Order: sequence, then C-alpha cells, then structure tokens
Amino acid sequence: MNCMKSGIAGLSLALLGVLISEAAYADCTPAHKVQTITPGVLTVSTIVYPPFDNVDGSGNFVGIDADILKKIAERECLTIKAQAVDDAASIQYVATGRADISSASWYRTAARAKVMGVSSPLYLELMGLYSKEGYKKLSDFQGKTVGTVQGYLWVSDLQKIFGDNLKLYPNPVAMAQDLDTGRIQTAVDTYNAGIEAQKKGGFKGFKVVAAEPDDRVASSVHPAQIGLLYTKSNASLGTALDEDIADMQKKGEVAAILKNWGLNPDGAKVGAPRYADEK
Repeated sequence: MNCMKSGIAGLSLALLGVLISEAAYADCTPAHKVQTITPGVLTVSTIVYPPFDNVDGSGNFVGIDADILKKIAERECLTIKAQAVDDAASIQYVATGRADISSASWYRTAARAKVMGVSSPLYLELMGLYSKEGYKKLSDFQGKTVGTVQGYLWVSDLQKIFGDNLKLYPNPVAMAQDLDTGRIQTAVDTYNAGIEAQKKGGFKGFKVVAAEPDDRVASSVHPAQIGLLYTKSNASLGTALDEDIADMQKKGEVAAILKNWGLNPDGAKVGAPRYADEK
C-alpha cells in the first residue's frame, strides 16, 4: 500500500512538473520561429573539450559553448538536449538529421560552409605564447627553441621565422612534455588550451599569454573565428543563431561568459565574419 501511495505521489509530482514546464513555455515568446528536429527542443551533438564543451557525469551540458547555447535557447524558448560523441560523429549527427547543431569549438571555414550551415562567429581562437618569462611577442622567441603542434594555421609562418629552431609535435601532450623537461624553451599553442591546462596543474612555472599581433603570422593578426555548425537547409535556425549571437555580442554576454571561465574576454572581439581557410 505504501508503495502504491509512493507511486501515486511520484506520478503526481511528475505531472505537476509537466504542467509547470508547459506553463513556463506558454509564457515564453521566442525571438524567432525556429524549426528543430523535435519541437521545443534544440538537439546538440557535442564533444568532450573543456572548457568549451562537455557533458558531465550528471548529464549536464557545460562549458563556454554550452553557456552561449543556453542563452540562445532562452531567447528561442527551447530546451537543450546534448549528447557527447567524437569529433567526426558530432558533424555526422547533424548531417544525418540526428542533431540540430554541432558544438565543438569549430573553426569557421569556407570548406565547412559548402556542406554545413556555419553560424556567425562566437569568439576567437587566440594564439598563445608559452614561456617562463611571460613573453607577449613572437620576436621575443628569437634565438630560442620553439615548439608547436602540427596542423595549426600558424605552422608554415612560424617555420619561415624560426627555421630549424621550430620543432613540430603530433599533439599538445607531446609538446607539453618537452617543454616541461627543457627540450624546448618556449611554445606556441592556443591560448585557451594553455589556460585550461594550467587550471588542472599543467605548465607549472610557465606563463601563457595571448600573443600580440605579428604581421609575419597571419593567424596572430586575424585569429580563427569559432562558430556553430547546423543543418545547411535549416534557414530558420541559421537566422536565429546569427541574430541571437549578434544580440549577445552587442550586450557583452559572450565576453562575460569567456571571463567567467577564466579566459580573455577580448576573445569576443571577433570583427567581421571571415573564414579561416581564406586569405
């Protein structure tokens, strides 16, 4: 009998929750008329990439991109359903209609824009300089051994500047190990990754500084812009994302989110939309 009462009470609470949820949704006026896979829900495929994207042990979508999307969802009266998958699968979820958006700190590129919808820029992927001295300029690295990771936008420019003094690594972990042991004296990696690593005890004794622009390195002058990927044919979602992001930038909300996560709020100064793979 007690079990029955407990079950009835639980059902009543569940129904009350539904009624409250529906009432709250009824009082919400969306900024745009947005089509999503599931009405009233923004389905997001994401990855494990703190501090930008993650789904924690309790199933909560957390991170910088998550906080930005939550602001957008509030404007559009949507709830967010996020699932963490690997990088390639995150895009495939959108391409195959299983997710509305892929959130994975994606570079805005012309190549991606050919097959996916690419939102207005959220923030910049700033170049970071790693040194014990706290150097802010690449010119301060002259005469020192420098490490960086293969595949970054700035690699070819750094090779021209540092020549044999530049060492390439297959991943940030290998680079960090050599920096720690003194095999290299300085390093160039993303500013955001360095700040996050230091929160977890990495790069002890080193300072991670956002690089000052250097005309010899294009990506230091025009850092890559980060955007959200969505189904290219979903024009209603694309319009909502772009206009909501513009409103957030205008109100300083993106800068505030970056600062809240311990990153440089200047990363929100994205400038005019552009693609990282276009000169």
